[in-house]
Amino acid sequence: MDETADWAAGFAAGDERCMEAVYRRWRPLVHSLAHRRLGDEREAEDVTQQVFLAAWHGRCRYRPGPGGFGAWLTGITRHKVADALEARTRRSRAAAAAARAAPGAGDRPGSPPRQESEQVLDRVLVLGELARLPGEQQRVLRLAFYADLTQTQIADRTGLPLGTVKSHMRRALHQLRRSLPAAARATR
Repeated sequence: MDETADWAAGFAAGDERCMEAVYRRWRPLVHSLAHRRLGDEREAEDVTQQVFLAAWHGRCRYRPGPGGFGAWLTGITRHKVADALEARTRRSRAAAAAARAAPGAGDRPGSPPRQESEQVLDRVLVLGELARLPGEQQRVLRLAFYADLTQTQIADRTGLPLGTVKSHMRRALHQLRRSLPAAARATR
């Protein structure tokens, strides 16, 4: 059995040293495949990390086959690149919709988008990230920011204990604080 097969077997068994060896061995291949298809260094690096993370989480599904471990990673890479291209398309559509929805958008062909279109895009991003929150957290934030209710009023309206309302708000705001900068970078 060669060294590569040993690494793959150790990786599949959950050996972190083998994970390091596998990463050093196949990272250049995964990164070059992603970069060639995406044409963006930063996006290719993100996809490379996603591939190895997905491989680590799905390591119990690895079965040695004709192409070996490299072929398995290449398959994961193809799926992650497709996901990245789909996300890019969604971001482009959201930006185009935001530009169309902005007052005065398209007044002058070829002119830079107005500040209003940036605000619309920001609203689209916030609404998208808000929709990803768990139901109760989403409900509490909507009541706080759209209905302009205090935490006590939210507790009264929903029947939730005040401490639970506060916890939901804190968790939701923390999640938005983490996810919004990444979503904003992805659209710019």
